[in-house]
Amino acid sequence: MSPFNLTETSSFHTLEITVLSCEDLRINGRSVKKNTCVVARTDPLNFRETTTDTEGGSYPSWNQKLALDMSIRETCITLEVHCRTLSVDRIIGSARMPVSDFMGGYFPEGYLSFLSYRLKDPKGYENGIINVSVRLRAPEYLARKKKVILPEDKCSASQPALAFPAMDGKNYDGLTGIPVRNTKFT
Repeated sequence: MSPFNLTETSSFHTLEITVLSCEDLRINGRSVKKNTCVVARTDPLNFRETTTDTEGGSYPSWNQKLALDMSIRETCITLEVHCRTLSVDRIIGSARMPVSDFMGGYFPEGYLSFLSYRLKDPKGYENGIINVSVRLRAPEYLARKKKVILPEDKCSASQPALAFPAMDGKNYDGLTGIPVRNTKFT
C-alpha cells in the first residue's frame, strides 16, 4: 500500500447521483431549445458530467448515474445545468445540494433519496428545477470487512444486552450499552 492511497487511509465515500431530469429551463426568459447537460461537483477538481440531451428542450431528461468520490468533510454538492453550442458553454442554472439532505443519522448506508432543487441562473434568479436521486456507498475497504457473529452458547452473558446507538448514529462495530439487572418493576 502506498502512503498516498486515500481510500485506505482517509474517510471517503462513493456518492451515486442519478440525474433524472430538469423542468422549465430558460435562457434570458426564453425556453431552452436543446443541448443541455448537468455537471455534478464536490470540488473544482472532482466532477462528473452527463451526456448532452439534444431533444428535451426546456424539459430535458437524462436518467444517468454519476459516481463521485466524496470526503466526509464535504458540506454540499453543486449541480450545474449547462447549455452548449459550437462556440459557447453557458451555465443556465445551478443548485447546491446539502450533504445533510441524504447523509447523516437519519438515513442508513445505501438509502436511495429522491430530491428536487430549485435552480438559480448566474444572476441569482430562479430558473427551473432539477430532479436527482442520491445513494451513498461505504468505502470498499469497509464493505469488505467481515463481521463475526458468535453463537448464543459462546456469549459471555446468558441474557441479551440492552444497547443504545451512539450519538452520531454511525455503526463502528462496537457496543454501547448500559447494564440492566433482571428485576421486575411494580
